[in-house]
Amino acid sequence: MHQEGTGSDRAGIDDFDALLRDVKAGRPSAWDRCYRSLAPAVAGYLRMQGAREVDDLTSEVFLAMFRNIGTFSGTEANFRSWVFVIAHRRLQDERRRRVRRPSGDSLDEAAIERLGRQAAARGTGDDTEEGALRAIGTDRAVALCARLAPDQREVVVLRILGDLTVEQVAEVLGKSPGAVKQLQRRAFAAIRRLVDREGVPL
Repeated sequence: MHQEGTGSDRAGIDDFDALLRDVKAGRPSAWDRCYRSLAPAVAGYLRMQGAREVDDLTSEVFLAMFRNIGTFSGTEANFRSWVFVIAHRRLQDERRRRVRRPSGDSLDEAAIERLGRQAAARGTGDDTEEGALRAIGTDRAVALCARLAPDQREVVVLRILGDLTVEQVAEVLGKSPGAVKQLQRRAFAAIRRLVDREGVPL
């Protein structure tokens, strides 16, 4: 399914409506397929946002999704946004439980490199800011994302790893699309400054 602003290279869920019906009917194979389709992106988002127990938190996200699936209706894009809203809320819960938030330096470097390779595999077919954001998927550039301000990093990670549109990111974060676009522009400018200063090309 093509979503504006994310490119046409994202692999959608084949026959989403049928899958949703099967998930709501409690078919184990459908639950497994749903989990395998979204868990890597959810875990990547949580990891890049500094979650301490990524696997446990990812499981919590999907448990919450399973418990509340009966309340969901909408398209595949709506579903993806809904899952990331849950992930964002669980991340906020974890942060509230912490005495203090770890710095970006505490992120797992191997995980950052792995996420970078995943994002790079998506490629880009244009030279707009949207295309440039997708092109950030090199090991070095994704590592640079860890050095962004938290709100900027959150937007970029949701755009790259979550593969969400600006409007979907706004829904997840409870911000206006205009505010998300502004954070995205600032994040991209900050990454560009870091790259220029360190002489590492995107």
